[in-house]
Amino acid sequence: MVTQTASQNVTLRNADIAETENRTRGVDVYRTRLAHRSQMEPRPHNTVWGSMGNPGPLSAPELRHYADRGYHTENKVLSAADIDGCLREVSDITDRLGQDDRVIREPSSGDVRSLFAVHQLSDLIAEICARDSIRGVAEQILDDEVTIHQSRINLKPGFAGGPFYWHSDFETWHAEDGMPAPRALSVSLALTPNLSTNGPLMIVPGSHRRFIGCVGETPGGYHRESLTSYRPPFGTPEEEDVAALADELGIDTITGPAGSALYFDSNCLHASGGNITPYPRSNLFVVFNAKSNALQEPFGGTEPRPDHLAHR
Repeated sequence: MVTQTASQNVTLRNADIAETENRTRGVDVYRTRLAHRSQMEPRPHNTVWGSMGNPGPLSAPELRHYADRGYHTENKVLSAADIDGCLREVSDITDRLGQDDRVIREPSSGDVRSLFAVHQLSDLIAEICARDSIRGVAEQILDDEVTIHQSRINLKPGFAGGPFYWHSDFETWHAEDGMPAPRALSVSLALTPNLSTNGPLMIVPGSHRRFIGCVGETPGGYHRESLTSYRPPFGTPEEEDVAALADELGIDTITGPAGSALYFDSNCLHASGGNITPYPRSNLFVVFNAKSNALQEPFGGTEPRPDHLAHR
C-alpha cells in the first residue's frame, strides 16, 4: 500500500488546478518560472498589431522599424514646463505618501528609487499620459483601446542610483499579474538628459521576438523584494541566455535629451547600469495594455500583485 505525504497531496492538487486552468484558459505559450531550466522560444504574437497602415502618430516606416527593433525614439515629446512640473510632483508625492508602499527606496542609501501609480496621484501626469503623442502611439501599435497597466517615475540620483538587471517586463506581467499576451508597451519619458554615462536604458534590439522562460517558483509577496533588488532571484533570465541574444543581436544604448521619449515592446530584453556620475537620470514610465488583453489570474500561480503595480 502506497501512502502520500501532505506535500505530495498539495502537489497533486496544484497539478489538478493547473490542468483545469489550462482547459479554461487554453495552453500557455509563455511558460515561465520553470522548475529546472530556462527555455527560449519564438514569440507567436505580433509586435505591431493590426497592420503597418494603422492610423496614428507614427509613419509606416516608423512602425516597421518598431516591429523590427522592438522600440522607437522621439525627441521633444515633453516641453520644459512639463518636465519642471513632473519633477515638482516627485517631491510633492514623496512628501504626501511618506512610508507608503508606492514609494520604493534604494536599499543602500534610502533615496527614492521609484514612485508608482503616479498618474493617479498627479493631474499633470494623468494629462501627459493621455496625449496623442503618448497614448495615441500605444493605441496605434497595439491596434486597440488601451488602459494604463502601470505608471511610475524611476529616479537615479547622482552618485547613488542603483542598476536594474536584465529582464523582460512581459515575463513579470505574465507570471505575476496575469497578462495573457505581450500586447502591451512602455513609454519612457526623459525628465533629465539620459547620457551614455548616467545609467541609461540598454535594449537588445530584436529580443522582443523571443520569449525567455525563467527558472524558479515565485514565493508569496515576492514583489517587495523584486522592486529593491539589483538582481532579483526570480524572473531574471540566465546569463547564458542574455549572452546568446547579445552576441546575436547586439546591445543598443538609449540616450536622449530631457523631453525625449522611448516607446518599447513589453517583451524587449533590457537593463540599465548604476549611476555614479554627478548627473541624475529620471524618467516617467507609463505602461499601456490593450483592452482586449485584460489581466487574468497570474500565470505563475501566485496571488495578484497590488493594484499600484498592476491596475485591474
